[in-house]
Amino acid sequence: MRLLTVYFFFLLGLLLPFGTMAQDSLSKSKAMSASKMSRATYDLQKSLDVNDEAKIAQNYERLANEFQNKGDYAKAEEYFKKAIASYTKLKLSDDVTRITRCLAKVQESQKDYKSAIKSYEVAGDISEDKSLEKINSNDANRLRSAASPVAQVGYLNSNIELLKKENKEEEVSAAYVQKAENSLKQKNKEVAIESYNQALAYAKGKPAAIIKINNEIAKVYASDNQFEKAIGINEKLLAEAKTNQDFSTQIKQLQSLSVLYFKKEDPNKAVTALKEAFSLALQKGNSAEAKKSLISLTQYYNRKGNNKESLALYDQFLQNFDQLVQLDTTLIDTKAFQVSEDKIRQLEKEKSLKDELITKTNTFNYFLLGSIGLLLLLFLWIVKTLFSIKTKNKEIALQSLRREMNPHFIFNSLNSVNQFIAENKEREANKYLTSYSNLMRNTMENSNKDFITLDNELEQLKKYLELEHLRFQDKFDFKISVDPELDAERTMVPNMIIQPHLENAIWHGLRYLDTKGLLQLQVQLTNGKVVIRIEDNGIGLTKSQELKTINQKAHESRGMSNTKERIGLLNELYKKNISFQIFEKALPETGTVVEIVFPLIDKIG
Repeated sequence: MRLLTVYFFFLLGLLLPFGTMAQDSLSKSKAMSASKMSRATYDLQKSLDVNDEAKIAQNYERLANEFQNKGDYAKAEEYFKKAIASYTKLKLSDDVTRITRCLAKVQESQKDYKSAIKSYEVAGDISEDKSLEKINSNDANRLRSAASPVAQVGYLNSNIELLKKENKEEEVSAAYVQKAENSLKQKNKEVAIESYNQALAYAKGKPAAIIKINNEIAKVYASDNQFEKAIGINEKLLAEAKTNQDFSTQIKQLQSLSVLYFKKEDPNKAVTALKEAFSLALQKGNSAEAKKSLISLTQYYNRKGNNKESLALYDQFLQNFDQLVQLDTTLIDTKAFQVSEDKIRQLEKEKSLKDELITKTNTFNYFLLGSIGLLLLLFLWIVKTLFSIKTKNKEIALQSLRREMNPHFIFNSLNSVNQFIAENKEREANKYLTSYSNLMRNTMENSNKDFITLDNELEQLKKYLELEHLRFQDKFDFKISVDPELDAERTMVPNMIIQPHLENAIWHGLRYLDTKGLLQLQVQLTNGKVVIRIEDNGIGLTKSQELKTINQKAHESRGMSNTKERIGLLNELYKKNISFQIFEKALPETGTVVEIVFPLIDKIG
C-alpha cells in the first residue's frame, strides 16, 4: 500500500504539469481576465510596447504588489526594483521613497536582513519627510537588533506612534503584528495576543489582513493548548467566508480546524473537516489545496491501516482530475504569466535598446547643438570683432579728417603775420598771433571729440571769423544768430563741420567783392531738427570757379570731400542722419548758401 501511495503522488506530480500544458489552447484574453495579476501583466506589456515610462512604473508596482499578496516575495522584489528604476528615471522622489520601503519589506520577509537594512536606509535618506525618515531609520535599526528582541521593542513602539500621526493605518497594523511576533520570541503570549488585537483594530477594510491576523491569534491559543478559543476563531472565519462565498478561505479554515481537532484528539471532527475541504477544493478547481487535503487524509488513514478509505480518496481524486485542472484558474494564471513574462522580457530588451538609441541620439544631438552653438558664438565673435575693427577704423578716419587742419588757412595766417611785421604793424601782428594761438589751442583740445556743445563751437567760430575779419576787414562783416529756443550749453553739434564752409565763403566768395560783403551764420530749431545756414553775398560758385587757379581748385575739392567724408562717417557711427547741401543764390542775387541739418542732440550729464 505504501508503494501504491508513492506511485500515486509521483503520477500526480507528472499529471499536474501536463494538465497545465493542456490549457495552452485557451485564449489569451481568457487567461488575462482570470485575475488581477493577469490584468497587471497585460497592462505592463501594453505600457512597455508604447514605452510610456510613467505607466511602466505604475504597472511594475501593481505586479509587485500582487506577488507580495500571493507570498511570492522573490518576484515581488524583482518587480519593485524595476518600479524604482522607472520612478527614478522620472525623477519622482516620493514614489521612489515609497517603493524602496516596500522593497525593504519584501526583503525582510525573505529574511534577507542585510539588503532590507540597506533599502530602509536608502528610503530614509531620500525622504523629504522627517517623520518618514525616522520610521525607516527605526526599521533599519530594528533589523540590526534582530538577535535581541528586547532591543527591538523601542523601535517598534516609536514607529507605531509615528505611523499613527501619519494616519497610515495599514502600516500601523503591520507594526502591531511585528510587535506581536517580537512578544512571541520573548515567550510573552498575552502581550502578543494584545498586539494582534490592536493590529485588527487598524486593519479595517482589509479582509485578507484580518483573516491572517485572526489565524495567527488562533495559532497562539493553540500553542497554549487553548483549543476551544482557537477553534472558535477558525469557525467564525469559516462562517464569514461562507457568507461571502470566499471558497479559498473556507478550504483553508477547514484545514486549520482539522489540525486543531487532531491536536485536541478529536479525529472524527478532524477527518470531517478535511473531507469537506477536499470536496470543496475539487468542486472549485483548487488543485493545490485538494492535493494538500488529500495528503493529510491519506496519511491519517495509512496510520490507522485503513487502506480502503485511502484508495477511495485516490479514486475520487483521479475521477475529478481533468475537471479539476480545467477549473483551476491558478494553473491558467501561472502558465499565462509564464508566457506573458517571456513577452515582458522581450519588450524590456526592446525598450532598453530604444532607450539606448534615444540616449545616443540625444547625446549626438546635444553635441551637434553644442557644436553649432560654439560655431555661432565664434561667428558672432568674429562679426563683433570685425564690426569693432570697422568702427574703430571709422573713428580713426574721422579723427584723422578732423585733425586735418586746412594748410591753406595756416599758410595764409602766417603770411598775414608776416605782412603785419613787414608793414611795421607790430600791434596788429601781436593781436593776431594771440587770437590765432588761442584758436589753435582750443581746436587741438577738441580734436578728439566727435561732438561738442553749440556754445563751444560758436565760440571757436567767432574767434575764427574775428581773425579773418582782421585780415579782410574791408571785404566783409559777419553776423551770428542763434534760435532762442536752443540751449547752446546743452545742444551738441558735429565738431569742426561748420568752419570749412565759413572759410570757403570768405576766401572764394567775399574777398573778390569790390564792396564790403556780409557773412551770416544762423542756427535754427525747426521741427525738432537743428538747421545751420551759412549764407554770403559773395561772387557765387560759378564766378569763383572761373577765378580759381589749379591749386585752389584742388584745395577746395579736398575741403569739400573732407566734409562729406566726415558727415558720412558720423552717420555710420552714430546714426544721426546728418545732411549737407550747398547751392548758389538765384539771380539777381549773388552768393552761396550752405545748409547742414541734423536731429537735436541733447548733452547727457
